[in-house]
Amino acid sequence: MDGTDSSAPRGARRLRRDAEANRQRTLRAAREVFAERGLGVNLDDIARHAGVGVATSYRLFGNKQALINELFEERVDALVVFAEQALTHDDPWEGFVSLLTVTLEQMAADRGLREVVFSEVGGRPLVAQARRKFVPAADAVMRRAQDAGLLRADLATTDLPLIFYMVSCAIQHAQPVSSAVWRRYLTIVLDGLRVRPGLTDMPVGALTAAEEEQVAGLNPSRS
Repeated sequence: MDGTDSSAPRGARRLRRDAEANRQRTLRAAREVFAERGLGVNLDDIARHAGVGVATSYRLFGNKQALINELFEERVDALVVFAEQALTHDDPWEGFVSLLTVTLEQMAADRGLREVVFSEVGGRPLVAQARRKFVPAADAVMRRAQDAGLLRADLATTDLPLIFYMVSCAIQHAQPVSSAVWRRYLTIVLDGLRVRPGLTDMPVGALTAAEEEQVAGLNPSRS
């Protein structure tokens, strides 16, 4: 079954099919435009890229934020699935490495994703909801590598968002010159996280969950 109501008039079914086709074309176009140009584009730009009428795009989605919400949730769900796969990797360290690498590959390929995660453009509630999905999955991958004695034990869950932010800064600023140089800095970070002789002790403790959320703009200081 294709989900089409066979009792509906043929013309109405065709209109629904056309609407769904236009919806998917708009989503594909939004993925491409947001990834290349960021979230500063408007729904008119996306409609033109999709080859659909501007009025059609507004009728399907209402506004640009609705598109951002749907595509961001799609990205986060895909990363959660990957984190769950990384948790089953034969080598816990390689599972952790693959999680960081794939997450940062997604950010490197998608300017819009970086803007949602690290700026106010997409809205903080959207990011908070995404973190509730992704952070527990990423934490499980991290803990598994620590339990195997392969990842430094003093790495905290609150360190992960800041690690992503550090490497994402290299992505953002170096991308016009080199789209891949961020991998050097990820390698430097990973070498500092892997258990080895002579590992330097952390000079300060990790942020608490509340402090990290404040840094991310999710829990503004009340002082």
